[in-house]
Amino acid sequence: MPGAPERTARPLRRLARLLRPNALRRPSDRVELAVVALLLAAFLAAVAVAPLLGARIDQSQSAAAEHLHPAVAVLSGDGPYGNGLAGNGWATARWQAPDGQQRTGTLTTLTAPAIWNAYPGTRIQVWLTSSGAPAIPPPGPGTTAFTMVSIVMLAGVTLMICYWLCRLVLDRRRLAAWESAWSRTGPRWTTRQ
Repeated sequence: MPGAPERTARPLRRLARLLRPNALRRPSDRVELAVVALLLAAFLAAVAVAPLLGARIDQSQSAAAEHLHPAVAVLSGDGPYGNGLAGNGWATARWQAPDGQQRTGTLTTLTAPAIWNAYPGTRIQVWLTSSGAPAIPPPGPGTTAFTMVSIVMLAGVTLMICYWLCRLVLDRRRLAAWESAWSRTGPRWTTRQ
C-alpha cells in the first residue's frame, strides 16, 4: 500500500518541525516545548517506577501477612447496621486462637469487615496475630495492581495540572506581549479624524 509509509511519517515530520529552528517561534513556545518534554519524561519515569514501588509494597505486605493466622469467629452479638459508610463499628465474637484456646472479644469493622449487618451466630473470617488478637486482614492480590495504576494515574493528573498551570502563565505572558506589540503597531494602522 503506497500511502502507508507516508501516514507513519506524518507524526515524525510534525515532531521534526517542532524541533527544527524557526524564526517565528516565540521564546514562550520554546519554553512550552521544553515543559512538555520534561513532563513527558516525568510521566514515563512514573510509569517505570510504579511496578517497582508496587512490588516493594507487595513484599512488605506479604512479610507482614506471614505473621497472621486465618481463623473463623462466631458473632455473639449483632454486627453494626448500615452500609459501611457510617464509619467504624464493632461486634462481640468468640474464636479459637492459634494456640488452641477459645477467646472472646470485640471485632471491629477494620479487623473483620464482614460484620456489617451480621446476626448473632454468623461465622466471619478473621486474621489473628500469634497472640490470638484480631488484626487487619492482609491485602488481596489485586492491591499491587491497584497501587501501580493509582501511582500512574496520580502522576498523570499531577503532571496535567502542572502543564495547565504552566500554559496559563505562558498564555498570560503571550497576551501581554501581544497587547504591548499592538499598542505600538495599532496607531499606525488606524487613522482617526
